[in-house]
Amino acid sequence: MTKVITDARSIRIKGRSFLAVVLSPDLPLEEWLTRLDDLAARSAGFFLGRPVVLDVTDLDIDRGQLKELLAAFAERNVSIMGIEGARPSLLGPGMPPALKGGRPVSEDSMAREPAVELPAASAAPEVVRDVRPALQSMIVREPIRSGQSVIFPEGDVTVIGSVASGAEVIAGGSVHVYGTLRGRVMAGSVGNSSARIFCRKLDAELLAIDGIYQVAENMAANLKGQPVQLWLENDTIMAEKLA
Repeated sequence: MTKVITDARSIRIKGRSFLAVVLSPDLPLEEWLTRLDDLAARSAGFFLGRPVVLDVTDLDIDRGQLKELLAAFAERNVSIMGIEGARPSLLGPGMPPALKGGRPVSEDSMAREPAVELPAASAAPEVVRDVRPALQSMIVREPIRSGQSVIFPEGDVTVIGSVASGAEVIAGGSVHVYGTLRGRVMAGSVGNSSARIFCRKLDAELLAIDGIYQVAENMAANLKGQPVQLWLENDTIMAEKLA
């Protein structure tokens, strides 16, 4: 007789991937935290509800310094979900778990539907998605409203409309905005330094390519309101007007 061991009370376990922000501090930590505060102040809500991984692979610190760093994150309401690259001697009870084997994007994810996240309390309609896996691109056919996030680490994102203030687009490849870009755009989010950002009208809160970011206050005044393309060159974001 065969015994059935699965019933309605069984625990269901599934695998699922989430896009996390990876922070890689450098020394001295006090100066790095000051720069982090500057980023958070210029782009309100950037870390709110976002999974964050702390990468200490190249950071020469001891356990006490790591605890102080984690406490500094807690004071800033930045929740560290895991620590990557830490020696076993660095970790201890009460610390986030060690992570390993992280990679920018799964080879199996090329045909996976991208994530479009909306706050639970938001009354904004769901963003319409048109995924073309063969080209590794995503087309958003409606404006992206404040509080909405479009996340597509598998390739390029094209927005046929505007990106509102408080909205964000995160792409593994380039980002094309056929409207006004007022929110945040992060291109090359999986380590693609050749990614670019294109928009019909630039008025962004924050722009980033391959982890190098620039906030509104640091953008050239003559580019505001103009059609612009941006790219990375020697760890510096370059920009020029489009004809």
